[in-house]
Formats: sequence, C-alpha cells, structure tokens
Amino acid sequence: LQKLLAKACDIKPDEVRATLASFSLVLVLMGAYYILRPVRDAMASDWTDAEVSWLWTFTFFFCTVAVSLYGAAVARISVRSLVPGVYGLFAVSFALFYLGTQTLQERVLLDKSFYVWVSVFSLFHISVFWTFMADTFNKGQATRLFGFIGAGASIGAIAGPAMATLLAGKGNTDPLLLIASVTIVFTIPLVIWVQRLKIDELGNVNVAARQDDFDYIGGNPLSGFAEFVKSPYLLGIGLFIFLYTTIGSFVYFELKNLMADYSRAERTQIWASVDLATNCLTLVVAMFATGRIASRLGLPVTLSSVPLLICVGMLLLMTAPSVAAVIAIQIVRRAGNYAISRPGREMLFTAVDRETRFKAKPVIDIVVYRGGDMLNAWGFTALTQGLGLGLGAVAGVGAGIAALWALVGIALGRRFERSKRAEPD
Repeated sequence: LQKLLAKACDIKPDEVRATLASFSLVLVLMGAYYILRPVRDAMASDWTDAEVSWLWTFTFFFCTVAVSLYGAAVARISVRSLVPGVYGLFAVSFALFYLGTQTLQERVLLDKSFYVWVSVFSLFHISVFWTFMADTFNKGQATRLFGFIGAGASIGAIAGPAMATLLAGKGNTDPLLLIASVTIVFTIPLVIWVQRLKIDELGNVNVAARQDDFDYIGGNPLSGFAEFVKSPYLLGIGLFIFLYTTIGSFVYFELKNLMADYSRAERTQIWASVDLATNCLTLVVAMFATGRIASRLGLPVTLSSVPLLICVGMLLLMTAPSVAAVIAIQIVRRAGNYAISRPGREMLFTAVDRETRFKAKPVIDIVVYRGGDMLNAWGFTALTQGLGLGLGAVAGVGAGIAALWALVGIALGRRFERSKRAEPD
C-alpha cells in the first residue's frame, strides 16, 4: 500500500495510516455535506423569492457572527477538543432536525431554520478540517501530503450527491438528515485516531495550530476593511466576486422557481444530480485543463473564460427558456468556478503582501461573498416580484452582468501579469 501511495505523493512508511485516516475524514465530511445540500436547496421552491431573500439575509448575518465566534474559540480552546466538539455539535443538530420532521405538524419554521443551518455547516466543516490538519502534520509533511489528502474531498463530493440522488428516489427525503448525522458521527473516531497517530507514528509532539495561522478563517471579518477599500486591486477582486454571486443568485432563483411544480423528493434528486455532475466535471477539468489554461493562455483568459461561457448560455436561455438550460448553466457556472475561476482568483492574492492578504481575504470571502448573495437575492426579487420580469428578460440582464464580469476578469488578469513582470528576477 505504501508503494502505491508513493506514486501519488512522496509518503513515508510512518505517515501512511495518518494520511489515509485524514483522507477518509475529509471524504466523510464532504459526503455528509453533499447529502444535506440538495435537501436544503429542494426546500427553496416552496417559498417565494422574498422569503428566500430573507433567509439569505439571515444567513449573511448569522455566518458573520458565527465565524467571529469560531475565531475566538480557536484562540481559547485547543484544537484537540475543538474539532470533535464542533463535529459532534453538527451531528446532534441534524439528528434533532430529523426528529423535528417526524414530530412537528407545521414544518415551515423548522425547514427555514434547517436551510440557514446547513449554510453555516458549509462554512465550517472544511475550515475546521484544515485547522485540524495544520495541528497534525508539520510543514514538510503538509507540503508532500495535503494534495493527496485534499483529493478525499473530491471523492466525498461525488459520493454524497450520488447517495442523495439514489435515496431521494424513494419519495421521502427526511431520512437523509439522519443519514448525514450518522455520517458526521463517524468523523469523531477518525479525529481521535488521527490525534493518536500524530504522537505515536508521526511524532509531531510540538506541532500545534496557532491562532495567527487561521486569521483568514476566524476573527472579525470587518478588521480588514481599511486594507480592502484603499486598494483598487482588492476592490477589483471584490467586484469580481460580487458579479459571480450575482450570476449565481439569478441562476439559483430561476432554478428553484422552475422546480416549484415538482415534489420535494424530485427536486432533491435534481439538485443532487446537479451536484454530482458539477463535482465530476470539476475533477476532470482540474486534473487536465486548469493548469494548461493558466500557464499557456494567461490569467486574463483564465478569469474571463467562465464568465464568457455564462454570457453565451444566458443569451441562449433568453431565446429558449427551459429547466434543462438553467441546469446546464448552473453546472457550467459552478464547475467552472471550482476548477478555473477559484484557482485563478487565489492566484491574484499572491500579488499582495501577506499581511494585506490575510486582512483583506475575510472581507472578500465572507462580507463581499455573503453580502453579495443577500443583495443579489433582493435584486432578483425586485426584478421578478417588483417589475414582473419573466425568465427570458432576467436572462438578458444576466447576460449583461456576465459580460461585465468577464471584463473585470480580463482587467484583473492584466493587472496581475503587469505586477509579476515588474518583480525583480
């Protein structure tokens, strides 16, 4: 087994079990999340655009507060206790949600609470995992092993929606909450095992995650606003993210409205199928295309390619509206972001100093991203419920936004390449 792993990463014999346990841990985490995600998204079709906009507003404020509290917890609680505690909390919470579905006659408030809580879980489960990894492996091991360990997330992101697609076909999606809860419970013995292997086999007694290692995860996200607003370059990155969330909000709301006539189980299957197709496409593109696009065509093309594809898709949707077309745009948008736009966006941060990057990144990743979701949700609601625009007209607006998104990507890419050329050899 060690010989087989050596072909994937430069692994040493005493690192095999800790690496495989960590690989399994992130696989289970992502699998659980992608079981819950389509259940959450299927609920949105039962509510009006205004109701979902309010839920996105609550999500923005709740996540901002929760991330700040988590940052404080990282500073005061050892990772050894924090990680199993966080996962145990989420496991119990989803079990309680399942019990609520079996006992409550009126489920609207329960469903809306679940919708927001899954969004909080999506923010935390991977962040906590990588905090744990930094507390387990030393820097040399991290350089060699984290790429392989991270591949477990891709497999979990495929296995989770595949299971949800299969089980949702039975007509009742409530058991998926219990399945996800039990799945998260399995992470706790894996965490304990990795903690023991850290000492017994890795010998990393002195390795410990520090608070300043995770300033970009926790802390007050508003502390970097000064750095953000005084830098045109960072404002450009923020605008790029905001336009991405605009397209994402428009496509999400159109899809949830088009699926209103389907049953909740059918919607769950559709959303899970979208996740499955997205994650499979992401894996293929990331393995075979992303590096070639960035290295051969440059960052301007990398950052503008997905927006241009979305612009074309929106124009086609404007002329021939259909559920299938919206689903195709959603898959291309999300897979393109995970495999192309997101890596390209992360490259942009290498052109600023470390202090600026860590101060401004929470503002962009949390305030701009979640705030963009909130504002764009209300913008879509204004177009549909306020102005009464239909799918074709909204798609036309989306095409214009995607074109602007592409122009911002080109400008950022050119700015990045100029800064790199200006660096001394």
